[in-house]
Amino acid sequence: TTNYKAKMMKLTVAVALVASASAFVPMQNARMPTKLNFEYGEYDDKLWDNDAKKDVYNKWDPASPRSAKNFNPFETFKGNSPDTSGIFPGESRYKDPTRGDVSFAIMMAEKAEAEERAANPKAGSEPGCPGC
Repeated sequence: TTNYKAKMMKLTVAVALVASASAFVPMQNARMPTKLNFEYGEYDDKLWDNDAKKDVYNKWDPASPRSAKNFNPFETFKGNSPDTSGIFPGESRYKDPTRGDVSFAIMMAEKAEAEERAANPKAGSEPGCPGC
């Protein structure tokens, strides 16, 4: 019985060593992310001026769900405009866009366009629409 107890003790110690060592070995089936699941907007890392915003606005479909490629670039939230992917400052994935030239004359022309847009909103762009 002493021989049997010694064998059992050796077996128990060996199993304990193997079990504790396996805690430090990386898992073989560990999933490693290879791609972010977020698609940035069409003008990401490009000039985000009024012409780019008008292009995104013309492609915007208020009846489709909001996404990085389907949003109203002239929409504001707490006074902030979205980036090139429709993300507002303070939200995750916000990227400060490359802004265009600004002058008083340009601002006045943009103001006139904004007033025209406000007077003639896109069909289906009421608050609460899927693309809003």
